[in-house]
Amino acid sequence: MSLPPEKVSELKQTIHNHLLKIDIHGKIREVLAETARDGQDPAQPPPSRVDFINALQRRGIIDDVMKDLHFTQDVPTEIKTRSPPKQTSHFVDKDVNNMDKTNVDPSRRYLYLQVLGGKAFLEHLQEPEPLPGQVCSTFTLYLHFRNQRFRSKPVPCACEPDLKEGFILNIHRDGSEGGKMADTTTMLSMCDPVHLVLIRTDTSNETTLVSSYFLDWRTVLTSPAGKTCFAVELLGVGSECKVPAGVLTVSLELYPPLTEPLSADVISTQQALERQRTAEKERLFLVYAKQWWREFLEIRPSHQSKMVKIFAQDENGVNRPVCSYVRVLRAGRLLESPRHAARFVSLLAYQRAPVVGGGSKQEQWCTLMAFLCRQKGDCEDHATLLCSLLLGFGLDAYVCVGTNAKAAPHAWVLTRGCDGSITFWESLTAQRYLHRAIDPDAPPLAPQPKPSSPYRTVGCVFNHVTFLANCQPSDAVNVCIFDFQNPSRWKAMSEEALKSVCAPGATSSLPPVPPLCAPSLDPAAVSNQLELEMRFLVSEHRKDLKMATVWDDNLSYLLSSALWAYELERCTGVSCGNEEFQDAVRRAVPDGHTFKGYPTQLLHLNARRAFASCLRYPICEEIVCCRGDSVRLAVRVRVFVYPENACAVWLMFACKYRSVL
Repeated sequence: MSLPPEKVSELKQTIHNHLLKIDIHGKIREVLAETARDGQDPAQPPPSRVDFINALQRRGIIDDVMKDLHFTQDVPTEIKTRSPPKQTSHFVDKDVNNMDKTNVDPSRRYLYLQVLGGKAFLEHLQEPEPLPGQVCSTFTLYLHFRNQRFRSKPVPCACEPDLKEGFILNIHRDGSEGGKMADTTTMLSMCDPVHLVLIRTDTSNETTLVSSYFLDWRTVLTSPAGKTCFAVELLGVGSECKVPAGVLTVSLELYPPLTEPLSADVISTQQALERQRTAEKERLFLVYAKQWWREFLEIRPSHQSKMVKIFAQDENGVNRPVCSYVRVLRAGRLLESPRHAARFVSLLAYQRAPVVGGGSKQEQWCTLMAFLCRQKGDCEDHATLLCSLLLGFGLDAYVCVGTNAKAAPHAWVLTRGCDGSITFWESLTAQRYLHRAIDPDAPPLAPQPKPSSPYRTVGCVFNHVTFLANCQPSDAVNVCIFDFQNPSRWKAMSEEALKSVCAPGATSSLPPVPPLCAPSLDPAAVSNQLELEMRFLVSEHRKDLKMATVWDDNLSYLLSSALWAYELERCTGVSCGNEEFQDAVRRAVPDGHTFKGYPTQLLHLNARRAFASCLRYPICEEIVCCRGDSVRLAVRVRVFVYPENACAVWLMFACKYRSVL
């Protein structure tokens, strides 16, 4: 069977890479030298080609080569039309030679990153060994490298956690380096780190960010065999960013290996140049920011108290300009519209940065990777993510920093329409508010718009290329005019100065922006499982009260349309389908019977926790504990899954019974 030319070249490249990997040339040279020494006797003829081949066979070199080469037969359709290489997937197999579990393109370079275990996680020193089947806290390691994301299997928390995983990382970014294999010079100039994020999940499914580490992988370029192993010390986050959290043993292997590795001096010089270039850009921006701030204070002394946020600390305690937290983020086909994006962001839980002891709130902005892995964060994390997504949908979006109705620091998103309309987006709830400013100079009897938003003051607005400080006499949102082109109302920073430190690739210290991950949960399966668990909990609860439980499957099914309408309204702001639901319920409930229903929305999949929270509401407890004649109960669960496995869980309890006077 003949192969097409591209298959022949692929086969040759695969064999060539394998021979390089096992150092076949060095082994052949050894055999040649040994055979030549044996043939120095002048009485014997010089060694021939057959003698060399026999010597290779005696040493077992040919058998080793053929033993390690594995060929898989392609399907005829794949031979005729070659499909484009797929994106690298999670590589779980521990054997590095077993490459058939990943989509490896022989014309590209890969980095095999292996985590060989953890140690010195002293916070879990006293943690007992978990029993088989026992629910315990777990560690999960997340990786991001050049637009690829990976996740390890969860392992029990311990002082020496059994974190042992392998990941195949494609060094080529799709379409950015062309079709050529990355050479030494190209890889040396790649300053993209491998972002490691370690998450702890407790028994109640609450997540905690343990560490966020940026690994420079280019040390593998100095290894003659293309493989290196070292220990990585993970530091804590927030107020513990200087305290070691634990140590991971990491192995890096380049595939195929370099024919001529670099010296360690070349790598250290390149890293020093990158750090020097970054430090100089950051120094110049800091000088400019100080001058800009002095000019802003000279406009009006009261500006000193305005919430103008130029820098913010990330989870590692690094001060970065706030504009660097916003990027143009496109979600592909994972999100359908800006309102869909707002709904997704609102489903990520809200949590202030944890602080040990009392005192004021500790401010901590998170990198996008850490926020997505933990799936919860502060209002600033939600606002920067929503702003990035809205920019990806082509809107003129900005993050606003100010205070809410309770005068507490807050962040939300603003979009400007082509007609000059201003819309506020609350990233924690996905609610939208149309802003109409009050004219403080209008006559007393003149009609004024009523305040519609829950925000009190605004100090500054920013996105990935713009930073504007509010220099109007009052920073109250109700009287604020969002005319950003008017320098008497908004003082802007130089866009060139911002690009020098905030543009993608401007400095090596900027964390890379990860893509969103498609959901892996099956909504129907998760909904069915959670509904069965809720039925069991209701039956057990009523059994404790000495009451029987009779389920009405038809009524349960009818509740689905109401739950779908509730989610659609949260997502789009449009209410529909209520008439059909009411008509179906009227037909299902006989004359003389009473119907009661209680819907609620959750952000988790824990049935016991959900049932306990529902029972705290009197109307729900009244339904679950309903007594009467011909009582029929119904429960329906609908789980709506979004990117990153963010879930909107809608749950509805209902009952119908005969009314007895």
